[in-house]
Formats: sequence, C-alpha cells, structure tokens
Amino acid sequence: MGSADVVPGVSGGTVALIVGIYPRLIDNVRTGAGVLGSFVRLRFSDGFERLRSIEWSFVLPLLAGIGVALVSLARIIEHLLEEYPVEMSALFFGLVTASVFVAWNMVSRWDPLRLATFGLVAVAAFFVLGLRSGEAESPAGWIFFVAGAVAICAMILPGVSGSFLLLMLGMYEAVLGAVNDRDLLVLVVFVVGAVIGLALFSSALHWALESHHDLVMAAITGLLLGSLRVLWPWPNGIDGPELSGPIADQFAAPFLLAVVGAGLVYVITRLSAKSELSVD
Repeated sequence: MGSADVVPGVSGGTVALIVGIYPRLIDNVRTGAGVLGSFVRLRFSDGFERLRSIEWSFVLPLLAGIGVALVSLARIIEHLLEEYPVEMSALFFGLVTASVFVAWNMVSRWDPLRLATFGLVAVAAFFVLGLRSGEAESPAGWIFFVAGAVAICAMILPGVSGSFLLLMLGMYEAVLGAVNDRDLLVLVVFVVGAVIGLALFSSALHWALESHHDLVMAAITGLLLGSLRVLWPWPNGIDGPELSGPIADQFAAPFLLAVVGAGLVYVITRLSAKSELSVD
C-alpha cells in the first residue's frame, strides 16, 4: 500500500482490495475515527474502550509495512517513473486492469441498477481524471488542510491515488516541497486535515458498505475501470493527460509488463484465498 500511494495513478486501497484485507481495513479505520470522536467530545473512558477494540495485530504490521515501503521504495519508484514512464505505466495498467475483475467478483449479483452505477462511475471517473489543475503558487495554510482531507480518502478508496488527487488540486509540488523543506507547520496542518478527512470518510464508507455493499462495490469497480485513463502508457505514461495509440517500436515491453502486473494480481488473490481457507 505504501508503494502504491507513491504512484500518482495507483491507490493503496486497490492493493488492500487485491490482497483481501479491504473490509478489515475500513472497519479498523472507522473504529479509529470513533476513538478520535470520543476524545474530541472529552469522553475519555469511551475513547479508551474503543481504542482497545482496534485490531492492533492487524493495524500495526500494516502501518509498519506502509512506513517501510515509503522510506525504502519511494525514491526507487519515483526514479523508475521518471526514467521509464511508459514501462512503469504499463505495469500498473495491468495491475489495475486485473483489479477491476477482482472488484467485479465481489458483487454478489449484478442487476440493472448496479450495472448502471458501474457504467456511470466509470465514465465520470474517465473524464474527471483527465482534468489537471495548474500548480498552486504560495497556497494559504487552509488549502493544505483541505488538500490533506481530500488526498487521504484515496488511501481507503480503490481507483484513485492521493498523489493524483494532489496533482488535480494543484498541490502536489507544494506538499512535496513542504516535506523536503521540513516545513513542520504546513505539514501539521496537512496531517490534521488528513486525520479529520479520514475519520469522516471512513465512517461514511463503512456505513455504505454495511447498508449497500453490492452497490458500493459496483461503484468502486467503475472507479477502477475509469482510473485506467491515468495509467494509459502513451504518449508519456502517468504524466501524459492526452491519450494516443501505442508506438510501434515501444509496444512489446509495455505489453509484457502489463501482463506481468495482471499476473501478479492473480497470484496474490490466489494466495490470499488459500490463506483465508487455511484460517477457516
């Protein structure tokens, strides 16, 4: 999940979906949001009770893995994206394409409403993700708060990455600059926005999955399909907002890498299914 969140077109939520931990992730994030709400209302006993109910044996290894990936792999992935944009885009294109089928199979029954939701969300995502905003110059502090609240939603929403949402908001370079410059005040504002945004969005998403699981999964499937626009390798990988056909002498390697990405998803989902069967 940490590696995926570095890539502007891939969401950590997509990885959670692939490996079969998505429902547990949403449930624990929602419980964490309840802890925050209790502490804000000064209900400390209720907050500590909720805190104990968090599945720490799941959350702590997950956070550790995300942290290790961000520290150790972020620079490598960013270098590969800069040096080999077409090839890397193709690899992630195959990964997300296979993820569409994973999400599709999570819908127990496809009826006209769910198919319509899938189609509408896919088309809307395709056009919306084609929009790019110019980079904001000297943004105010409250804009970092809003950027944090919006971008963090991608961590638990398959199909859109936080990095790409920051690109759409024109805040990617500003946030990256704050990290590189160790601007603690700006980073604290960004993190506070992220915490509040995650608390609100996770609670809403948990309710939606509990009440309308198949409809929400149909929407997520459409979002994954529409998000493939961001990862289309040509003309310039993830950085190219315009779409074009493949270049003849650059087709073989990207195609093979797309197959590798899809195959990786297939292997992971099979291993995850076997692991769940062994636990049962």
